Amino acid sequence: MEAPLFEYYAGGSADNLSLRDNRAAFERLRLRPQVLVDVSEVDASIEVLGRRESMPVMIAPTAMARLAHSDGELGIARAAARAGITQVLSSLSTYSIEEVAGTGANTWFQLYMFKDRTISEHLIRRVEAAGYQALMLTVDLPVPGLRENLTRSGFDPSDLTMSNFTEITQGHQEGGFFAYIHDNFDASLTWNDVEWLRTITDLPIVVKGVLRADDALRAVNAGVAGIVVSNHGGRQLDTAIAGIDALPAIAAAVEGSCQVFLDGGVRRGTDVVKALALGARAVLVGRPVLWGLAVAGETGTYNVLELLRAEVENALALCGAPTVADLPTHLVI
Repeated sequence: MEAPLFEYYAGGSADNLSLRDNRAAFERLRLRPQVLVDVSEVDASIEVLGRRESMPVMIAPTAMARLAHSDGELGIARAAARAGITQVLSSLSTYSIEEVAGTGANTWFQLYMFKDRTISEHLIRRVEAAGYQALMLTVDLPVPGLRENLTRSGFDPSDLTMSNFTEITQGHQEGGFFAYIHDNFDASLTWNDVEWLRTITDLPIVVKGVLRADDALRAVNAGVAGIVVSNHGGRQLDTAIAGIDALPAIAAAVEGSCQVFLDGGVRRGTDVVKALALGARAVLVGRPVLWGLAVAGETGTYNVLELLRAEVENALALCGAPTVADLPTHLVI
């Protein structure tokens, strides 16, 4: 990949402390496995919002996938369908809502709230018509993080079309991609808007970007179906707590009132098992999928997912758990 494009995917905000800590937090945790359990057959499947996923891994929303490969979001969706898992499509995708739906993948839609609510509502109507299964509202980007690496690298995606709303091209011309976000994404978003969303759609709503137990309880009170514990891949507020460190308190606070997911720093099957043991229903992965896409399009993406599946099954077996439900208590220390 060209250096500025790689920087867009790989980098975090400011000093990259949260970006690095997302990995370091997983590496600090240790597993205490249970032995002498029959693990001759391992089933890694789980239920997510009423659908059976072949493993506790979903594809996180990542913007502008055609920066990595011409297959873009279509390649990711096809790989997800082959792997039997869900893709979450970014609002800022380079293939449209309808094109991705045409792959037959099980897909959720990641929504940013626009100052002009008619744009957000129009996207929701298209998502509903195309058969998407849930909305994932990202709430940790009221303003862009300090993406200094992109300023240094000269990142400029202005030759890409954001297929879900072509007016973003004008935003590029008038100050760049992040100026468009600053000018159009709604920094006044509150929990009242989450409740408003529930009045205009019957789709389940999952709130992404929660790091506090009190915010998790507010999400439950707003009627969400799920929460994604996330610091936006270390790309927003630098020094924000790693998701895996925030997860236990959030899972304990909601007490099963909604499904809890995690993203940020997941690279190994043992990371997935650690997240499950600490209260996550499933994890979402972003950068590994993009690296697979960059190498070999749909095939590369699918290979990454299958590598992760093999590692998850291996970790379950070695922890003494033939299924996710069998993970031993007090597994993570």
